Parts: sequence; structure tokens; C-alpha cells
Amino acid sequence: MGRKGELPGARPWAAWLWPMAAGAAALAGRGLLGAWIRDGLQEVVRTFMMRLESDPYRENLWELVSATRRPGPQVILENGLRAEHGVLLQRPLGSPRRWPNLEALVFDGAQLARRPASYDVPVDMAVTLGPQAQRPLRVDIPILISGMAYGLALSRRAKVALARGAALAGTASNSGEGPVLPLERQANTKLIMQYPRASWGGDPEALGHAAMVEIHFGQGASTGVGGEVVGVRSNRRLRRELGVAPGQPAVIYSRHEALKSRSLGDLVEELRAETKGVPIGVKLAPGRRLEEDLDASLSAGVDVIVLDGAQAATKGSAPILQDDFGLPTLYALVRAVRHLEVRGVRDRVSLIVGGGLYTPGDFLKVLALGADAVYIGTVALFVICQGQVFKALPWEPPTQLVFFGGHQEHELDVDEGAHRLANYLRAAAWEIALAVRALGKTSVRDVSQEDLMALDELTARLCGVPVAYERL
Repeated sequence: MGRKGELPGARPWAAWLWPMAAGAAALAGRGLLGAWIRDGLQEVVRTFMMRLESDPYRENLWELVSATRRPGPQVILENGLRAEHGVLLQRPLGSPRRWPNLEALVFDGAQLARRPASYDVPVDMAVTLGPQAQRPLRVDIPILISGMAYGLALSRRAKVALARGAALAGTASNSGEGPVLPLERQANTKLIMQYPRASWGGDPEALGHAAMVEIHFGQGASTGVGGEVVGVRSNRRLRRELGVAPGQPAVIYSRHEALKSRSLGDLVEELRAETKGVPIGVKLAPGRRLEEDLDASLSAGVDVIVLDGAQAATKGSAPILQDDFGLPTLYALVRAVRHLEVRGVRDRVSLIVGGGLYTPGDFLKVLALGADAVYIGTVALFVICQGQVFKALPWEPPTQLVFFGGHQEHELDVDEGAHRLANYLRAAAWEIALAVRALGKTSVRDVSQEDLMALDELTARLCGVPVAYERL
């Protein structure tokens, strides 16, 4: 036992700490401590404001506020990181830049001139991708999980949670550029296999499980840039799963090595034969020559075109690629739809669009403008972390739960993540169905640009819809 008045096991300083705490509590009880704190804070604020209002500008702290407002805290932080580390900056999860988006578009609800559909009428949400393929891909909802690579971006647990959650909602998930996990294949029979620009991929055994193949040429957050995946060097298991020999670099090429000796059309036909007729698509980062890229894809006989707009994200890419390259998703979408209509292939070639799409309203607007389905990525990652973020916060960002090599990657509960994603996808689909009924329709495929109006003239002209302040 300790001395009288000392807690059992207490350290020596407790002998004087406890009396001090008791005294402070007594003061607080009388209101004296509260008054002392208020007076102290008042003096600090008064001194600070006097200095702020009297110091010459060159010595004034407000100089920091004034100077920061011009470049902004994001630029100052990233320039500081460049100065600190002296290496290529890899920013995660896309550009903070505010790109032209879908906010200026609104739907035209039905009331008397046209009637809304009954509240209890079923809404057909199913979509068929690659309708002319021998084995089209049919999904129950037009919301797909975008390509995010195991090992290069996401952890094993995150990939399985995404695949399983998508399957529970009746939709497809995408393997991304990394190795395809057996557990991922088992979790979702509607798995889209990405054919990467890499020194791995194209495994016939893995392709045999594909519900669709997506030939990767570019993506919004990194265009078509290649490079070595440095982390593979130190991870024996990942190197083995990629099929990269010890001492050899794991490289994502800027161009497809498979196209050095054959045409894109030849590759499409080979993949079609290997997969016994599933849809074959291409993934593009849209730019000024979008129509030329589309024509090259159509000439190759693809079944699906995927556009990843400039707002898209990735685990990490250079800010200059995220902020200063490519077409905004909305611009790419309307240009692609018009060109595919001119070419007369809208009923044969499916269009999937992703990049900066976050809400059911975003999804339905993209579908109304002519896309057949949408890809989501960042949203899906946040969703599978729902209820688990405090395994990382406040000391680490939530992405440490899902990134490969993240500090908390082994703490992600796969079943809970899959359940949250399935809930989100179902809820988003129900919300879209509600909007379809409000438009007087019973199928998501019947929603079109005729159901839209714009809040400004630029958006109206861009999308070919009426401007809302004029009579329709």
C-alpha cells in the first residue's frame, strides 16, 4: 500500500498532482478558474489584435493570409513537398481543380403537361453492355465499379470487398491493371478484366473468367503515361503474382507492347476468341483528338468504349497530369455521343463514362446525355470504409485502410465493406428509379437529353438542351 492519501501504484508525482487537481476543481466550483481563463484569453486576443493592427505589413502575420490566398494552400503545400523531398510528386485521388461539371443541368419533372409514373410501378434499371457481342454483359443497375489495381493501388481486402459488394448489387467490378485475384474472381462473376499496358497481364487462364475485357490505353488522372512500379521490387509476393522475375522491373508501358507486331483489330479478335465472345472494349483518356481515337477504336471492331474524364482519380499521379491535361468528363461525353451517332453505331457500341461522378443525380444526368453506364471509383472506396474510418483517423487518412501497403490495410473488414457498398449501390439505384418515375418513365434507358434543361447558356449549347429561363 502507498502512503496515506496516495492511490495504489501511483507514481511519486501523484502526491502533489492530486492536491493541485482538487484545488483546481474547488476553484472551478466557485467560478474563479473560469473567470481566470476568460481573463487570460481576453488578454491574449487583445495583444494579438493590437499587434495585427499595428505591425508594418512586411512584419505582419496577415501577410501570410494575403499571400496564401493567391496560390492557395494546396499549391503552397505541394510546392513545400517538392522542396522537401525533391522527387516526382504523386498526388492521390485526383485533382482538386473545379472542372466544368453537371451542376448546371436539371431535370424537367412531369406533372400535368406530361404525367409522372405511378409511385409503385417497377422501373427497369438493367443495362446490356456490348449488345452485339456473342456473350453480352448484362448488369442489374447501370453503376459499375471502376478499374483499381490490386498491388499497384489497392489492398487484397479492398479489392475483394469491392467485387463482393458489386456482386450483391447485381453489377460488375473491374480488375484494374494489377494481377487478378482468385478471390476477386470468385466474389463476382461479372468481373471486367483490364488488359494493361504492362509487362504482365493477358493471362489466358484469367481471361477465361472475364465477363468483359477492357484494353487500357489511358485514364483521366494519368493520361497514357507509363513508368516502373517501384514498390514491386521489395514485395516478393506481389512480384510473383505479377509474374515479374527477380531483379526485373515491373513496368507499365506508355504504349501496348502487344501492338508492336499486330493491329488493334487483331488484338480485339484474339481477345474475343480467347474469351469466347465477351464484349471487348477500350479505355481512353479523352483529349482534343477524341474523335480520331474513337474512329480507331470503331475500326478495330470494339463492343464498348470507356471514357475516363479529367476529373478521374488514381492512387497517385503527378499533379500536372491531373490538373492540366485532358477533357472534362462532361465535354468528353457529349462529343463522344455525337460522334458515335454520326457514325451510326449507338445501338451497337456501348459507352461507359467515369470521372468525377459522385451522386445518383450525376449518374442519371450522364445516362440521359447518352452513356449506357457509369464507372465510380473514389466514391466506392469511401463507401467500403463507412463505419471503419476511425481505424485510421485521426492520425492517418482513411485511404490507409484500402491502399496496398497502407498502415491499416489489414484492419479493413471485408464483409462489412462489401455490405456497405451493396447498400450504397442499391440506395443509389432506388434514387435513380424515383427520378425516372418523376420524369414519367419506367425504364432508365428511356431517359434522354429531352428530360434535361440547363441553367446557363454555355451548358445548354454544349449539351444540346433548352436553357431553363426561356420557354421550352
